[in-house]
Amino acid sequence: MRVTTSMYYDSIYGTNNSKLTKELFDVNKQIASGLKIEYAKDNVRTFTETMRLDNEVTTLGQIKKSTQSGYKVSNQTDEAMNEFNSSMNRMRTLLIQAANGSNDDISLDAIADELRGIEKNLKGLANTSINGQFLFSGSAVNTKPIDEDGIYHGNNKAMNAFIGSNNKQQYNLTGDELFLGEESTRKREISSNTKSTNLIEPEKPLNQSSTLRELMGDKNGISPNIPVFYLRGTRSDGTAFKTKIDTLSDTDTITSLLEKIEDVYGDNTVNVSLNDNGEIVVQDKLKGSSKLDFHMVGAIDYTDSTAGSADQTDIDALDSGETTYPPSKNLYVKEFSKSGLVSPTAIEGLTYDRVEFTKKGSILSSNVSQVLKDYNAFAAPSTKISEVADTSKGTVSTADDTLDDTQFVLKGKDINGNDYNYTIVLDKNDPNDSNKNGSYFTPDGGNTKYHIYDMDINGRKAVDADEMTYQQLLDTVNMIVTKSIPSSDSADAYDQAIQLSDSKAKTELSYDGKITFDDYTSANTQATISLYDENTNDFTKPPSVMTFNSNNALTITDPKTDFFKSIDEIITSVEDHKLYPDSSTGHPRNIGIENAIQKIDDLENHLLRMHSKVGAQSNTLNMSLERTQILEVSTMSLRSSVIDTDLAESSLRLSQLNTNYQAMLSTVGRISKLSLVNYL
Repeated sequence: MRVTTSMYYDSIYGTNNSKLTKELFDVNKQIASGLKIEYAKDNVRTFTETMRLDNEVTTLGQIKKSTQSGYKVSNQTDEAMNEFNSSMNRMRTLLIQAANGSNDDISLDAIADELRGIEKNLKGLANTSINGQFLFSGSAVNTKPIDEDGIYHGNNKAMNAFIGSNNKQQYNLTGDELFLGEESTRKREISSNTKSTNLIEPEKPLNQSSTLRELMGDKNGISPNIPVFYLRGTRSDGTAFKTKIDTLSDTDTITSLLEKIEDVYGDNTVNVSLNDNGEIVVQDKLKGSSKLDFHMVGAIDYTDSTAGSADQTDIDALDSGETTYPPSKNLYVKEFSKSGLVSPTAIEGLTYDRVEFTKKGSILSSNVSQVLKDYNAFAAPSTKISEVADTSKGTVSTADDTLDDTQFVLKGKDINGNDYNYTIVLDKNDPNDSNKNGSYFTPDGGNTKYHIYDMDINGRKAVDADEMTYQQLLDTVNMIVTKSIPSSDSADAYDQAIQLSDSKAKTELSYDGKITFDDYTSANTQATISLYDENTNDFTKPPSVMTFNSNNALTITDPKTDFFKSIDEIITSVEDHKLYPDSSTGHPRNIGIENAIQKIDDLENHLLRMHSKVGAQSNTLNMSLERTQILEVSTMSLRSSVIDTDLAESSLRLSQLNTNYQAMLSTVGRISKLSLVNYL
């Protein structure tokens, strides 16, 4: 084969020129763009790896932004909690000063004024906001959480920062946790509020070693007399009790009475003691329950003329709950709890849960929270009454674990000031029993039944006793108090009556499970409400299955926190100049300064736990932020190593390619000058 010049040219220049030109172009493009490739076709593997790393960098950027935003809120919350703790420490210092007994009324008033100032500051802290968004409103960041009355208006929704794949971290502290949270390890403690003194030797202090004669007194000078104590309340498991203690002599000690009370609650379930003010204190041994309650009234007949015997005629009349005592001047009734809810001409201690709701302007309120038996949570409108009531007792029937035949008395004055008296009957709806056709309400002395209907879309019927909800009870109360009674006993008339009553007033459950009635027709309602179990004062019948409003013991410590309500109680104790609870002056149900110190300690412990939670959140968010920043730098470095051009290396490569290109051109130039003689 003959070798031609063109063949040499093509071999040396044609192929190498295209290759070198492409390589020179690629290197120049890399230097200009700073990237190894620009398109997937340039290098599929590098492009794929770059896209994966780009996605990782984007994700880390989102995590970083989310974490930074959450950390900002959490850190601000942390600072607010520091202010809370400082304010609470100052409050505690002032309370200890108020409790030392050396302050006159002017000094106590000055302390109370400063406490009110701190309360105002606490409400301001509770309404702390960042860029117009409130810290403690839950997810309702545009809602001011605490109003002037200390009522919480936010929600309980947590807000979370995205800190990784399928990984979130809460960064806010809701007001529901902070102001209404629950301490499951706390034990409930309650106290009577009537001061007891030694009635035999007034100069001698009353204590647990004192005799019942010293507690109850004696006019006939004969001992022993037999005092009788009527005890009612609720155990920590939600079961109710009602009993009479009549096995003690006035020569027995108060310790004996306290032991009897402990026995009623159940072996080793409560501690019962007498404080320095002669008031009975009951402390739950079970943690996390808010159900414990106590009420007691004692009586002794001074007319006993024979030692060892007692004329019970007058005393037994207490069973019926009469309030016009004493029927004879020789019967002494000892009240252990007063609420200020009963007529001052009556003996308050005789009335437990037949007291009227508290009135404030257009609003009537009960004072007993409706708490679920199993979860210690407050009842909601959708909660079944059977989930709260002690269904083991029954009201009329002897059947256990049912509300069948339970009867509630609802009486008072309607919004027009007229008397009403109705019975609400919780009845079974048994298709096999013509006498059991569901719950209803009926006027006292009347024969008309107004059934309480369910909302079953497949056919409306009167609700079964154990299925009746609080909403149905609230609707019934609202209809009766607004005088919006159904025109007939039918589902349609029932619905129309509810609609009419809702235009006049609203009966609902408050945030802490208490029944409230708000009269829309008057700023100062004429209505009154008293709602109670039919068997309340009959000691021959079972205990009340539930209580709505009562003249009961004061709450000193409870697992549930109501921050601003507690703060108000604490300050009121100083304003009333009360060292211990004392129903005879000021607010009858005020807890007193000594108990206020315990309450402030409970609040501080709760704040400490909440502050610890915020600190843990901030630490987690901060560590996540640091980790994200490190990963972001690492990922960007890795991405750079995959896609970015090493300018020094590319420049060296460019120099090498230029040298090669020049060498190729030189070689081609020389070959093109050769003649046939050179080849020969």
